[in-house]
Amino acid sequence: MSADRDQALRSLAVLVGTWRVSGWDGGEPGRVTYRWMEGGRFLIQEVDLGDDGDGTKGVEYIGFDTDTGTLRSHFFGQSGEILEYTYEVAGNRLTIWFGDRSSPARFEGTFNDDFTVNTGRWVWPGGGYASTMVKV
Repeated sequence: MSADRDQALRSLAVLVGTWRVSGWDGGEPGRVTYRWMEGGRFLIQEVDLGDDGDGTKGVEYIGFDTDTGTLRSHFFGQSGEILEYTYEVAGNRLTIWFGDRSSPARFEGTFNDDFTVNTGRWVWPGGGYASTMVKV
């Protein structure tokens, strides 16, 4: 199982760095930063989307869940919320499901050739919005 874990974790390397995020539900561009936790077993995302206390701020820990064989995360938001997501990077595609892979709420995005831009869309029953991440 460690080979599956290591391969899955390595797929997240394309996210490492700081990204400017536009098109998210709050309007004004925000930033997210991904970095490896010491030891390389978790990717940490720091989220700052929005201003004037009207956006989303928090931290997310992404790691390999041996029970499901997937990259699972827990997001801890400034308002006290704890949310779970499932990540997948396959080729130039990034998919993030709210909850598990059976969820109708998800982000589907495509990286450009040098993995410095990801363009996609968050969708859920009855809604969604386009979102673009640009590495800075």
